[in-house]
Amino acid sequence: MIERARNFLWHNARTLEQRWFEHAFEGGSAEGVVQAVLAFRNDDGGYGFALEPDHRGPTSQPLHALRALQMFGEVDAPEQAESILKWLEATCPDGSVPFGLSTSKDHPKAPWVQADDQGGLLLTAQIAAALLTLEITHPWLDKATDYCWQEIDKLEKTHPYELRAAVMFLDEVPDRKRAELAAEKLKHLSQDAYEEDEGLAMHHYADKPTSLARHWFTDEEFSKDLDELQNGQQEDGGWNFGFLAFTPIVNFEWRSIATMDALLTLRRYGRIS
Repeated sequence: MIERARNFLWHNARTLEQRWFEHAFEGGSAEGVVQAVLAFRNDDGGYGFALEPDHRGPTSQPLHALRALQMFGEVDAPEQAESILKWLEATCPDGSVPFGLSTSKDHPKAPWVQADDQGGLLLTAQIAAALLTLEITHPWLDKATDYCWQEIDKLEKTHPYELRAAVMFLDEVPDRKRAELAAEKLKHLSQDAYEEDEGLAMHHYADKPTSLARHWFTDEEFSKDLDELQNGQQEDGGWNFGFLAFTPIVNFEWRSIATMDALLTLRRYGRIS
């Protein structure tokens, strides 16, 4: 399985995902991953240039900041979050992060990528989770955490990606008792969200055994889900992703990310060594 995935990535992946694979499975350096991410950084401290494949163009955008933070989390590089925090302070001073900024209006992006400068739980929760994973303490993160709690506490209706974002936040936030209570409250929303055709499976909500969302599914259900993930490796060695490729290049960019996510999820659940 890993050898086939390696072959796929060397044929098709960006330098970033190749470096990520080397670090995760072949003892490659963390610095190689960091340098690959830094190639996407702008002078304002944010990130652009399609680091997140669905948002093309050079301007610094929240989706790219999220992807950078997640990659820094993969290689334990918290010091690299400093420039992003400065950018977030300047761009989203109240602690709520929009899905997209209007500065991207002149560049291509997927049709589902909004650019309205309107803050929301979807991006704020994921960015807060990524910062918390890096064990960052910062005044901006305090604001974002307060915002996430406020939005999660009043959540009555949601969609799959927002629900997943909320769980990502709850998995990392220090107040574990409050997080457990909130996850139990959100459990009643999970069935409706899971049944929506958004390309998300059970392991996307609980991508590690310690996730609070793991309790939303029975052992039998989750084992079947992991079987499907494991069997999802394609003939060329890569995995597919569950949404449309809005322009041809993103097909291989997203497939490379999906392949790394699949391998790491299967390893965390003991399906591969």
